[in-house]
Amino acid sequence: MTIRRQINVSLVAIVGEGLLSRLSFGLISFTLPLYARHLGLSLAEVGVLAALNSAVAVGLKPLAGWAADRFGLKRIYLVSIAIRSLVSLLLGFATVPWELFAIRSAHGLSMSLRDPSANALIAEHGGEKSVASAFAWYQTARTVAGSLSRAVAGILLTITGAHYSLVFLIAFALSVLPFLSVALYVKDERDEIHVQRHVAVSPVPSQRFEGDLAEATPVRPKVLPFVGLGFLIAASAEMLNGLFPVLATEYAGLSRAQTGVIYAVSTCAIVVSGPVFGWLSDNVSRKLVLTVRGIANTLSSILYVIVPTFAGVALAKTADDLGKAAFRPAWGALMAQVSNFDKRSRARTMSWMSMGEDAGGALAPVVAGFLWANWGVVALMGARVLLALAAELYAFAVTRPVRAAPVETIRTAHAQGPAMALPANSPAEE
Repeated sequence: MTIRRQINVSLVAIVGEGLLSRLSFGLISFTLPLYARHLGLSLAEVGVLAALNSAVAVGLKPLAGWAADRFGLKRIYLVSIAIRSLVSLLLGFATVPWELFAIRSAHGLSMSLRDPSANALIAEHGGEKSVASAFAWYQTARTVAGSLSRAVAGILLTITGAHYSLVFLIAFALSVLPFLSVALYVKDERDEIHVQRHVAVSPVPSQRFEGDLAEATPVRPKVLPFVGLGFLIAASAEMLNGLFPVLATEYAGLSRAQTGVIYAVSTCAIVVSGPVFGWLSDNVSRKLVLTVRGIANTLSSILYVIVPTFAGVALAKTADDLGKAAFRPAWGALMAQVSNFDKRSRARTMSWMSMGEDAGGALAPVVAGFLWANWGVVALMGARVLLALAAELYAFAVTRPVRAAPVETIRTAHAQGPAMALPANSPAEE
């Protein structure tokens, strides 16, 4: 096999988009909460602002998934990147709080368009036996670039005397690069053989929920339980989303530069752990990888409370990021497996599944800001630990091997052709 055949150019370009996009938007993720505080927003209001994009994405994702399947994955992918670039530009000129909320809503529209199309393209190009690894490399690129850009954001704000608009405009300049990466190198080609309706009853032996599932004949799994799983894990993981810079500077007393450096501290561990977790999910145990998320979440919550120093916060943030690195590849592989039962609606199925993530990401920062404002950081971290425990118990129940369909039913379905294929119901109906 030649090197040309081994390298999937489209997959490399998608990973490149994740890297370049995070280089741009990581600057905004760090700067926006601080700018909101600068404009006079309370902690609870900052939490609402941090969650607003996810809240908008939750409502729009089913429609966006349908649009990606209808008009093309690559086309919708490019539209989402263009909108996100516009968000960066508009933030450079925002001067009052309502503008921040409006622009954050536009970012939610971008997310709703981007996530289903990007996930579906990774599933298409990742390969059946290495789809978790593909998601792992994608998420590792995003996480590493995000950590580095947040570190740069802290340094930029320090040396420019907190010139927020300049940071936003730099983010806009960087946001042009991922658009070019996708436009030039990503292909949206679906294998017509595999998108026939009868694929829904075909076994997918190389992809499994766990252990012996590969040896059973799978029936199409219900989507709703996985929506709940995404909600619980994302809620525990994203409670500090948008609030971490405030936590580090106002609770732990760190400077902006120190807070930026903390993002860089966790990067080295993420570079190694992301691909390792992807390999473990593909070849060892997806449940094991998912469990790491809960352990890391609990450990980081405890460290934030008992060691509010530079070293303690850095260690807690690193543990938290390692947990996220474990969750993403396993979750991506689960989405790819479920969506394989009807590839013509892959983006729509993934949009429903990832909708749970967005719902958790939208609600959690609001709850976190409320808990912090009324009962303090200890109450916030205690709730985070309890949520992580609930997520682990639910994950254990949901990721059990699904019951195999009766052999006679499968034979009858194959004998009668597409008319007996499993119905491609909307996940909302299941």
